[in-house]
Amino acid sequence: MLTRKFEVIPAIDVLDGRVVRLSQGRRDTVTLEGGDPVALAGRYGAQGAGWLHVVDLDGAFSGTPTVDLLRRLAAVSSLPLQIGGGYRTIDAIEAALVSGASRVMVGTAALDPEFLHEAVGRFADALVVAIDVRDGKVASDGWEQTSQVAASELAARCVDVGVARLLVTSTARDGSLAGPDLPLLEELVAIGLPVIAAGGVSSLADLAALRDLGCEAAIAGSALLAGRFTLPEALALARD
Repeated sequence: MLTRKFEVIPAIDVLDGRVVRLSQGRRDTVTLEGGDPVALAGRYGAQGAGWLHVVDLDGAFSGTPTVDLLRRLAAVSSLPLQIGGGYRTIDAIEAALVSGASRVMVGTAALDPEFLHEAVGRFADALVVAIDVRDGKVASDGWEQTSQVAASELAARCVDVGVARLLVTSTARDGSLAGPDLPLLEELVAIGLPVIAAGGVSSLADLAALRDLGCEAAIAGSALLAGRFTLPEALALARD
């Protein structure tokens, strides 16, 4: 019996000021465009979203995020914002939280055990560790590099230091509409931390599978922009 409430969180990925979806996170492969991020945030809020998942792709590729996008979204939306994209220092995380984020996602920097320990101590459940997985290893630096750290190793390290939750993405599935990587997610859910699943969601059936697997939440990006299902339909499934 599932004990956690399942959530569907719409994604707003922003590159050069516009909403986009990329294939496997590659900057040169825009597969969908969704217009103005502020307008899209307003639509998702009106449709009943409980959270917004925001990725500053410019920050992810440069390693230096700014708070401009975050402040624009926070000014027009009352929804809690989960933001990521290049957050690799304590100061950058603090700036995001002060500027309106409720959670900050950290990927590359989480590979540093000392940084991870400090960040958990400072930010507690406002910190989400993003484990972006390529061939079983953790991808880093805007997914342009692949570390030698296994996804399961980083997840176990997160348990040890008290991380509140993980965001798990199969880089090969991201933006593909090919379905989530269920074996990967099952492996990391079994480690015991709440898992937000991302990458490949294409249908309501995919969302149901993630719910039944025990994921805390699922990110819906390309599927919503492509009209595979609506946000109200996804939210209704999450409530069932």
